[in-house]
Amino acid sequence: MRGLIRRGLRLEFVAAMGIALAVPAFGLAAENAQPVATQTTLAVELHDQAGRTTANLTAAVLGEDGQPATGAVVVTDGGREVAGAALNAKGQATFSLALSAGNHSLSATYAGDAEHLASVSPAATAQAQASATPDFSIAISPATLSLKAGQSGTVIASITPENASSLTAPMFVTLSCSGLPDQSSCSFTPGNIEILPNATAAITSSMVIQTQQAEGMLMRPGTNNVALAILLPGALGLGGLAWSLHRRPWLQRVSLLALVALVASLGTTSCNARYNYYNHGPPPNPATPSGTYTVDVTAQSSNGVTATTHTTTLAFTVQ
Repeated sequence: MRGLIRRGLRLEFVAAMGIALAVPAFGLAAENAQPVATQTTLAVELHDQAGRTTANLTAAVLGEDGQPATGAVVVTDGGREVAGAALNAKGQATFSLALSAGNHSLSATYAGDAEHLASVSPAATAQAQASATPDFSIAISPATLSLKAGQSGTVIASITPENASSLTAPMFVTLSCSGLPDQSSCSFTPGNIEILPNATAAITSSMVIQTQQAEGMLMRPGTNNVALAILLPGALGLGGLAWSLHRRPWLQRVSLLALVALVASLGTTSCNARYNYYNHGPPPNPATPSGTYTVDVTAQSSNGVTATTHTTTLAFTVQ
């Protein structure tokens, strides 16, 4: 019997040693895992309307294992970043860009992540019509922005005049953004851009995105525990009075006075919202939720009759 026990102990010891040696091996294999190569493609559809050319783009990023990649993709025009967007669950992102007159060379660039390598799509050429009316185009640089909760970052929005020689008065363009996650905001300096007649140079505005860090509830000293100790017995006493009302009618007046006193006490203790604020502080501020978002950056101008709107996108990541 003792021999069997010893043999069993030896087997358990050997098994335990095998597991102990295997765990570091698995960890080392995970650390040595190589990122997967990716392939990025860009499909372009051009639409001409009212003297303007709009390019509808679809970028797709797949790993060599056939699985969609995650993260953000950037569209460049002649090597200059013009828009960025977050990849969806299929590894795709869509863009709609108003192209200025002339030839364009569009491509999509994927920067990669912890599991995927970077890749660039082949360039796609596009020729845009020339507008006969005053117009403008918008681009941002960089087209991606990554922040930790509580940080702020700056992106430069560029407004390029088109056919400004036909302007008879200055054109004013208003900038705005949408699609930001909760607990974040954006601001532009300047928020309104003036395009003068015959202007050709791009005009820039600084877009600042601010995120929020989580803050715990502030506990302030001075909580009135004495008042809480009085309230509970008082409430029980009122219950006893209510039970005795049908036996002793004179207790009705006493119970009414006690009820008024209880309500007054509640109004000055932790059951009162103002009391709770002064003694426990404001509620905690939640942090900006992590993730990758597609933020629309919009430029709009109006002559009082018709409005001209152009939008580009920013790939915004909260770590």
